[in-house]
Amino acid sequence: MMHLGLAMWANSDWQGRLYPPHGGREGLLVDYARVFNSVEGNTTFYSGAPSEATVASWARQAPADFRFCFKLPAELTHQRRLCHVDADIDAFLARLEPLQNRLGPIMIQLPRDFGVNELPRLESLLSRWPKAFPCAVEVRHSHFFHKGNEERHLNQLLISHGIDRVMLDVRPLFSQPPDTDSVLAKAQSEKPKRPLHVISTGTRPIIRFIGHFDQARNDHYFAPWIERIKLWINQGKTPFLFVHTPDNRYAPELARHFYHQLATHLVLPELAGFAGERQTLLF
Repeated sequence: MMHLGLAMWANSDWQGRLYPPHGGREGLLVDYARVFNSVEGNTTFYSGAPSEATVASWARQAPADFRFCFKLPAELTHQRRLCHVDADIDAFLARLEPLQNRLGPIMIQLPRDFGVNELPRLESLLSRWPKAFPCAVEVRHSHFFHKGNEERHLNQLLISHGIDRVMLDVRPLFSQPPDTDSVLAKAQSEKPKRPLHVISTGTRPIIRFIGHFDQARNDHYFAPWIERIKLWINQGKTPFLFVHTPDNRYAPELARHFYHQLATHLVLPELAGFAGERQTLLF
């Protein structure tokens, strides 16, 4: 019905909570996938395609209903700005081939200054994108948030190819000035402050919810999402919800909290307990 996940699965801050307090990195994906059934997989954005051995290992560890939503490498989207990247994208997707049954949308995250004049490059890419690989696009240029011709052009392009537009919800993150909180200030400097436009242009709507440290703020901004997610599921769509916090330290707990809220409105399977918490209870 829906997929829930975080920005990554390897985070040492989660030891003793999501993960056992003294476990190694080897079993992190297995423990993660017992609770969450999707992940953004940001490593490919920074590091490019993983090795064949790494992909094979992920394929062995991830259950059948798990979905990896990797990002195209920044070298292709930000440095080369989708220019002359066809062969590289083909190679990137070929490397992920062993995970094909476990792939959610591959996310094409575009730079903040990638505007309407460069849309033909995106259109060229989407026109040859293989149907076997789901895809989603995240734009950040202000052109695409004014509800004018530029945004309509973008949305029509995505609809025509059945590609979802990633929805980045930064409202809770920017709901308070950073003051002296360096962690909040850093997160605000890294995320684009753009309006939230709620739209599903395909069948796999993706929400990237960037939370705050304050739970009341998070609940306030998440509440409208509950009915929207319910609507999409009733329409036969498969929503993806990825939950962040300013430093992602407590992202697992926030994701679990939202899931429990959704479960009061939807028939959802019970979320498994965190391995670190289970181990703590034993002692």
